Amino acid sequence: MSLVHKGNLRWWIIGLVTLGTVLNYLARSTLSVAAPVLQKQMDMSTAQYSYVVIAFQGAYTVMQPVAGGILDALGTRIGVAIFAIGWAFANMAHALAAGWLGLAVFRGLLGASEAAAIPGGLKVVSEWFPAKQRTIATGWFNMGTSIGAMIAPPVVTFCILTWGWQSAFVITGAVSLLWAGLWLAKYRRPEDHPAISDEERDLILGERVEPLAGTSASWREIAMTRRFWAIAIPRFLSDPAWQTFNFFIPLYLTAAWHMDLKFIALWAWLPFVAADLGSVAGGYYAPFLIRRLGASVLGSRKIVMTTGAVLMLGPGCMGLLASSPEIAIALFCVGGFAHQMLSGALLTLAADVFDTGAVGKAAGLAGAAAWTGAMLFTYLIGQTADTYGYDPLFAALAGLDLLAAVVLWALLRPTPQPSLAAA
Repeated sequence: MSLVHKGNLRWWIIGLVTLGTVLNYLARSTLSVAAPVLQKQMDMSTAQYSYVVIAFQGAYTVMQPVAGGILDALGTRIGVAIFAIGWAFANMAHALAAGWLGLAVFRGLLGASEAAAIPGGLKVVSEWFPAKQRTIATGWFNMGTSIGAMIAPPVVTFCILTWGWQSAFVITGAVSLLWAGLWLAKYRRPEDHPAISDEERDLILGERVEPLAGTSASWREIAMTRRFWAIAIPRFLSDPAWQTFNFFIPLYLTAAWHMDLKFIALWAWLPFVAADLGSVAGGYYAPFLIRRLGASVLGSRKIVMTTGAVLMLGPGCMGLLASSPEIAIALFCVGGFAHQMLSGALLTLAADVFDTGAVGKAAGLAGAAAWTGAMLFTYLIGQTADTYGYDPLFAALAGLDLLAAVVLWALLRPTPQPSLAAA
């Protein structure tokens, strides 16, 4: 407890969020690792697999703003716990599927329940961190997305080879139930937490912008602000890259390089290690720009996002540079690092420019835009990858990220305080 008395409780809290994000992404990444096996056992085409992925993305897209509203209404502690229990059971239910339609149904349920993860994490950031530390906190919990995807290949492969593919979904879902119990036991807001020091509480609450008494921003009010679209459009354009990495790397390695499940288990986790580094590097890059170069808070987010977009040219040149599966993995590593760097900056903006009572809704709406872009790109992959290959698709992802950076610079303007009045 001595670390808590030194004013570090907020970092323990973000550690708890990071663990939940790890388990969330472990559950959702189980399908992509198992996909080559499921394609054979269920006689599933790439197009049918893309429909299964789209079922997840569609439900996730629709539910993100709903989940954000529920989190704002019920509070972070209860809201996140309800959704965590939901995604645990939905993931375990995949073991009951007999074909791609059954997978699509259970995948949709998983998407609906997992939709609260990122809005929930951002609400914690807005409740527990001053502005200059938000990208660091977001970087750490966003790192959980890549850790979950990173550990999925060895964990899921071990389960499949030892007990069959059904066990992979049951085991990766069950661990989230344990985390939900831990969350309920340990999470409180700073003003209610028994272990927080007075100094840390004052630091956090002194910078927090609360909604006006008796008011709660509606989704329409949020969507009518310029700064919402400054976040939503770049997320729409950039999120397809991360979804493609999460759901299609194993299929790409199988289709383009004829790699087997063991190769995938040995190497497909490396891009997500790089993504971890990108999350953390992006988190510390923003305060470095503020402290050493005098950048504004919003300016630092723009620079971090643009840096990541430029680095996305690595996987964008897959068709020109990848002469072996190992080089392809290396280019995916560049892409993982780049995307998580820019993603952390975009995610944090919701907490930067909206008050704490609107963060859940704003993040949910922006997430819906992001996943709409990802869903459309997944459909494009399903319709074109078997005919034209993956290389043109990777080039398109790099172009979309660069366009997202241009839109961010064009639309995001300085705002005096994160309130709807500053639209």
